[in-house]
Amino acid sequence: QVQLVESGGGLVQPGGSLRLSCEGSGTGFSFYTMGWYRQVPGMQRELVASIRGDGSTNYVDSVKDRFTISRDNVKNTVYLEMNSLTPEDTAVYYCNARLFPQTYWGQGTQVTVSS
Repeated sequence: QVQLVESGGGLVQPGGSLRLSCEGSGTGFSFYTMGWYRQVPGMQRELVASIRGDGSTNYVDSVKDRFTISRDNVKNTVYLEMNSLTPEDTAVYYCNARLFPQTYWGQGTQVTVSS
């Protein structure tokens, strides 16, 4: 069983930055593919970025060159550094841990980009 706790969301002005953190409990964290998803009311949850155990990363086109996902396997933590934020980035951001066949979700953290 893995429990995920996100932190770092909040209100930021357009053009600003935020760093989200997701700390996981349990063993074997380094083997999990970790991802950040986001969801806007009435829309499907979308994958924003993911990082595999070997450190390889994947990003949705809309955040490439603005967001960076990283992980610290000693601290059992994955990060999402978000720069040049726009109102379109406003959403609830969820942390995900995946190791087939298990998948786990955090409770979500709100990110609001507004002036």
